[in-house]
Amino acid sequence: MAEITVNPNAAAPAAEEVPGPWRDAWRAFHKNKTAVMGLCIILLFIVIALIAPLVAPFDYKEQQLMDRLKAPSSTHWFGTDDMGRDIFSRVMYGARISLWVGLFSVIGSIVAGTALGIIAGYFGKWADMIISRLFDIILAFPAILLTIAIVAILGPSLQNALYAIAIVNIPTYGRLVRAKVLSLKNEEFILSAKAIGMKNMRILFSHILPNSLTPIIVQGTLGIATAIIEAAALGFLGLGAQPPEPEWGKMLSDSRQFIQKAPWTVIFPGGAIMLTVLGFNLLGDGLRDVLDPRMKH
Repeated sequence: MAEITVNPNAAAPAAEEVPGPWRDAWRAFHKNKTAVMGLCIILLFIVIALIAPLVAPFDYKEQQLMDRLKAPSSTHWFGTDDMGRDIFSRVMYGARISLWVGLFSVIGSIVAGTALGIIAGYFGKWADMIISRLFDIILAFPAILLTIAIVAILGPSLQNALYAIAIVNIPTYGRLVRAKVLSLKNEEFILSAKAIGMKNMRILFSHILPNSLTPIIVQGTLGIATAIIEAAALGFLGLGAQPPEPEWGKMLSDSRQFIQKAPWTVIFPGGAIMLTVLGFNLLGDGLRDVLDPRMKH
């Protein structure tokens, strides 16, 4: 009988990498060039927002009236505004405000909308009727007009603008989650969980919520872009950030009378808004293509 020799120095076969939905999603996302481009744009503005106090060449509040409306130069890369303030420094600090408002207003909308959507979809009956009618009432008004009305009632400020943007966008996430819950609650794994006596709260947090994350993530990413535009619109109307805060929309409002005389006062904050919104839209579209099974070919 032939003997089988084993080489002790032979390398053990590499363990196969266990596939998973999130790992597969990351691989697909990594292949989506437009989504990666959007992520790079967002990361760039996040870095700018974080390092603004360290690298901004001037204080964003510093006024030099002798240097008002100076064209871009080696001293003032983006030029100066009508108060002689350095636009490059103000755009850098403005990234902190726009990203902060966009992120936290969407987080507030997601938390409130998800909670209401789960209650309406899972428990139904009178809870669903009340919550759905509340969503219908909010959606009956144009979003920007309702946002303006809420800020006008609360008072012009950046914080109140954040609250208004969050409130107006709650139905978007609430209806999205409600529809997802309605499709999930009659699935076999949910019915099995009920049959073995699992409590409703555990079902909601262990099964319903995790399976509802995909549309929330996609809509939330796109929602940040919308929130940034709404914050800029409120700032343009004087209802958002108040002077001397360097909010991009407010910068556009203050510079609109100098469009012909000093176009750089409008070009750079407007370009910052455009690039940031573009980044989140590209990322959101990429996530939708990756996470939504209906988009896969």
